[in-house]
Amino acid sequence: MKICVEVAEAAERLEELIDPALRGDEVVVCRVGNPVAVIMAVRTADHGTIDDFLALAAEGRPTSNDLTSNHDDLYDENGLPA
Repeated sequence: MKICVEVAEAAERLEELIDPALRGDEVVVCRVGNPVAVIMAVRTADHGTIDDFLALAAEGRPTSNDLTSNHDDLYDENGLPA
């Protein structure tokens, strides 16, 4: 469901508007009828904890020679897409 509210109403009812956003509803904040912002839930299910991040960082970058970040294989000798 899409919920549209004016800025002043959103300011007064922010806590109430968070619940529909958490349920996946689209909460659009408008100024004089024009959309200016969206209230949306932060999805954390796909993300690990800071401890998970630190453990990955401690492992370091793989040292395989086949890994590259410059993507030279996608471009020809003139720098154009291959």
